[in-house]
Amino acid sequence: MASSQRPFYIALMVVVVGGAVFIYSKVRSSGAISIPANIAVTPADTAGFRGYELGSASAPIEVTEYGDLECPVCAAWATVQFPDVKTRLIDAGKVRWLYRDWPLDQAHRHPRISAHAAACANDQGKYWQAQDAMFARQNDYALPDNPMPALTDIMRSVGVNIDTWTACMKSGKYAGRIQAEEEIAMKVGGSGTPTFVIAGRLYDNRLTSDLMVKLVDSLIAAMPNKPTGAGPVVNGGR
Repeated sequence: MASSQRPFYIALMVVVVGGAVFIYSKVRSSGAISIPANIAVTPADTAGFRGYELGSASAPIEVTEYGDLECPVCAAWATVQFPDVKTRLIDAGKVRWLYRDWPLDQAHRHPRISAHAAACANDQGKYWQAQDAMFARQNDYALPDNPMPALTDIMRSVGVNIDTWTACMKSGKYAGRIQAEEEIAMKVGGSGTPTFVIAGRLYDNRLTSDLMVKLVDSLIAAMPNKPTGAGPVVNGGR
């Protein structure tokens, strides 16, 4: 190698090595996460869990929503219909709301990772805040190959401790519960997400907030001993 060319090749090597370090750091910082597949559900996975709860424990009507955090129809329902439902039914003490995961693996890219992300936020008392933020930014995490950068940013925006949350994500500790939730949703018999169960009957996403309010009011009116009030509201952060 001619001495006159040596500085050029040294500079080239610096660029190549520096670029490799940069790429490695970006890959590493992207924090790709996976959770166990085909997991066997144990009793410990579901003990004491009936879904993420919102509203008064003594509300006369219980509504269970089966949803997927990467489902666009679920996001539309949550952002357009649910605020009215919350004001008129949940905050009014008429409904106890349960949200249960139904990850649609064939339809969406990372439904179990998204469900696990919200479960880990729940460890810090931030489930409903995380769900709201996730639905508002659904495309940010549902469409990329790696959802973790967007999910991390979303969790940071709602005040989740990221170190604790990341450790929870890496552990995959809620994989069994999410699998169990899917199996429960399938047994319920809904045709897709969101599906609602009200007084033992199935309703799909065509059930608007107005229709749900009318239905709940009619169910309460038909009760032999009409409720006089509701107890304290839990998880009222949403």
